[in-house]
Amino acid sequence: MVAMEERGYRFRFYPTPAQSDLLTRTFGCVRLVYNLGLQARREAWEQRQKTLGYGASSGLLTSWKKTVEYGFLNEVSSLPLRQALRHLATAYQRFFAGKCRYPRFKSRKKSRRSAEFTASAFTYRPGELRLAKLMDAPLDVVWSRPLPEGVVPSTVTVSQDRASRWFVSLRCKAPAATAPAVGEMVGIDAGLNRLLTFSTGEPVENPRQERRERTRLARAQRELARKEKGSRNREKARVRVARVHVRVADRRRDMWHQVTTRLVRENQVLVIEDLAVRNMLKNHRLARAISDASWGLFRTLLEYKATEYGRTLIAVPRWYPSSRLCSHCGVRAEKMDLSVREWTCTGCDSRHDRDVNAARNILAAGLAVTACGADVGPQRGTTSRAGDRR
Repeated sequence: MVAMEERGYRFRFYPTPAQSDLLTRTFGCVRLVYNLGLQARREAWEQRQKTLGYGASSGLLTSWKKTVEYGFLNEVSSLPLRQALRHLATAYQRFFAGKCRYPRFKSRKKSRRSAEFTASAFTYRPGELRLAKLMDAPLDVVWSRPLPEGVVPSTVTVSQDRASRWFVSLRCKAPAATAPAVGEMVGIDAGLNRLLTFSTGEPVENPRQERRERTRLARAQRELARKEKGSRNREKARVRVARVHVRVADRRRDMWHQVTTRLVRENQVLVIEDLAVRNMLKNHRLARAISDASWGLFRTLLEYKATEYGRTLIAVPRWYPSSRLCSHCGVRAEKMDLSVREWTCTGCDSRHDRDVNAARNILAAGLAVTACGADVGPQRGTTSRAGDRR
């Protein structure tokens, strides 16, 4: 029997003016219903020490629709509104479980513009998607890849990003991905001069996506600063700034997807460093370059793809002195400045490329942990200090 798993498929689409208008109003109604539900729950507890569940909140939605003040809620599909109340109930459950903080009201300017349609609120056929209240014409979706044969979405989420681009996400149960086992192993060292260096000696150059768009971004931000607050021209300028940001983010995500997919397809064991990126961003000289490298996104993608492909991913502790250990004899060098890219081992006179040597040590440390649970501290030499990792 083929194993099934929850998967999401995201596509861009281009709505007609009528579809755009209705979906925009749906976003506003979803946000309003969420805020009304949150306010009702707060008042019920503060005034009567009672809790409102999803059932009671759903009943309130029906009464809100009958009022003059909120009668416009009848103009959009009711299913996304009820989903907003379900999301609120989930937020409370997660709060009481200690997994997140207390739910907050959604802001019109800052909250994500999205609406979730359940199975009875959309019609899907391969290559065609219609939503409730918009059944007269299908959405103009760019089907960049087909859904697995026989798969039907359970929910459809429509969203709009800060750059005014429209997306539709289809959640469905699809066959779990499988991949044949391979015998290769690789250690991966992250850096800034080279984005990644593999234990095989192969580098991945740093494209510096944000630096490439820095001039265009500065120009767009200056234009935004000159616009009057609250004006239509300011909103147009804000969208132009957002488009520069999403262009950088899209290029960066596409590059990391290509790199991580190749890694998990070609290697059975992958060993990386457990980098504390948030702490590294406190270095104000390197914070911008570290943010542009987006090592956190790399690890996130690599982790879920390794699980999907049945690969083994090992994270070596961040204080392991991978750059200063000789990968040939294990002798540990003295403290080494980041500007030193090559060095010679005093124990065996081997000449090392700093990044390649670090990647080989990372691989060896990861394999030692896997094989026998060995400690990944330095084999020889002086004791490592916390600040001397590199």
